[in-house]
Amino acid sequence: MFTDPKRRRQHDDPPLIPGIVRRERLHMLGITVANDFSVSEHVQDLTVKSAQTIYALRVRRAHRLKDAALQQVHRSVVVARLLYAASAWHGFTKATDRRRINLLLERAKRHGYCMPDLPTFEELCDAADDQLFNKTVSNCNHILHSLLPPSSTASQHYNLNLRRRMHTLSLPEHGTYLSDCNFVIRMLYKHSY
Repeated sequence: MFTDPKRRRQHDDPPLIPGIVRRERLHMLGITVANDFSVSEHVQDLTVKSAQTIYALRVRRAHRLKDAALQQVHRSVVVARLLYAASAWHGFTKATDRRRINLLLERAKRHGYCMPDLPTFEELCDAADDQLFNKTVSNCNHILHSLLPPSSTASQHYNLNLRRRMHTLSLPEHGTYLSDCNFVIRMLYKHSY
């Protein structure tokens, strides 16, 4: 019906509610999410701040700070910044976003600011996801526990000769690409194939 993409987008937006301003992006708890659930702007901010920290490490090295101390600072500042709430947002990253972060980590490895065996960003996020999911499943008082589906009836009759299941929860019906980026859905389907 509409051929102009801007007009089509305006047409697809829900009607405005008086007193509520529509925004293109939302900045919450230090994470920037665009209205299309893109986190590219957040990754841009992360890489800029991390590059500034790496520059500061270079200056500190020139003032004879030991490599072990540089690596400790890198781990506690840069890696911690990259992993902050990553379970919530890294599912929405694009390949280019992940590549930017991995290039930043590779540059830090080349210059000796971090351990040479530091895992990739995806591996760091996978480990953090697994840890959070295991805590969520095992602790019924965990804030995310209420988001988990009930246990599967099939898990009660699961043959122990088959491969070990990562959880006993039922798998929800496959939704949309956007729901697949959600932490809980990602973790429920992880290792299921």
